Amino acid sequence: MESFFILGAGRFGSLALQRILARKKVSRLVVVDRDYHVLEKRRDQSVETVAQDAIDFLVHYQDLGSEWIVPAIPVHVAFAWLCRQLAREGTVTQLAVPFILDQKVPNSLRAKTGALYASFATFRCPDDCDEPEESCPVTGEVREANLFDVIRNIEVEGYVTLVVRSHQLAPGVGGYQLSVLWQLLEEARSTEKHILVATACRCHGVIHALRFALCDYH
Repeated sequence: MESFFILGAGRFGSLALQRILARKKVSRLVVVDRDYHVLEKRRDQSVETVAQDAIDFLVHYQDLGSEWIVPAIPVHVAFAWLCRQLAREGTVTQLAVPFILDQKVPNSLRAKTGALYASFATFRCPDDCDEPEESCPVTGEVREANLFDVIRNIEVEGYVTLVVRSHQLAPGVGGYQLSVLWQLLEEARSTEKHILVATACRCHGVIHALRFALCDYH
């Protein structure tokens, strides 16, 4: 039996909810969305609902257990959560992702939010892709590497690269355990370099960059 936090109750959150309930043995399932009216549509299902900003919910949830986080909002959740946690201890500055990364990841795309997206696909993937281990189910092409490994192995002078791997929980539904975020925080605290923060599955990923300076109270 497993516990799940689905962040977002929109289209992708709804699909995640349906597919997890169909595929997994669930002990607890919580859907978090700041829109109370959207959550009302989920109350006829055997799930908990929380009307709160998703990042606020995670920041204030202190359990170190094995709950699965399913991001279904247009936010790089791991990065946003990390920034909020580090800001309690020092100064966090979002940086532009170094442009050298555009050449080091497949099909790079920069967003106005400062994120750098990467993908092995040049097309819109089906929303129920089950992320097979060896090849793309659309093209049949063999995947020579996993994107989370590609990003993890990138070296940029002055930066450390921290990667959260998104695991396939159900067709088209990715997530990671809450304990992975706490590990991410410890790794970020332990470096004096700038930090590249990525979340990636086998085929798709997003990268942000930050600088963290610990407060000196002496």
